[in-house]
Amino acid sequence: MNTEEYRKKTNDELQQELNKLVKERFNLRIQRGSGLNPKPHLFSINKKNIARIKTILNEKKIDGK
Repeated sequence: MNTEEYRKKTNDELQQELNKLVKERFNLRIQRGSGLNPKPHLFSINKKNIARIKTILNEKKIDGK
């Protein structure tokens, strides 16, 4: 998803998406550790999406929404 799609979501939806991405990051790390080689670009995509969501949540918190 891009930033505009994340901005349209509510705080609860963003929190659920964040939890999903954190679980996905954990699963990717487990796969890498167990010898399965997941595609390396998935790590950076996941990391950037987590950062986007956290940034938007902080912006909403500051704005008081």
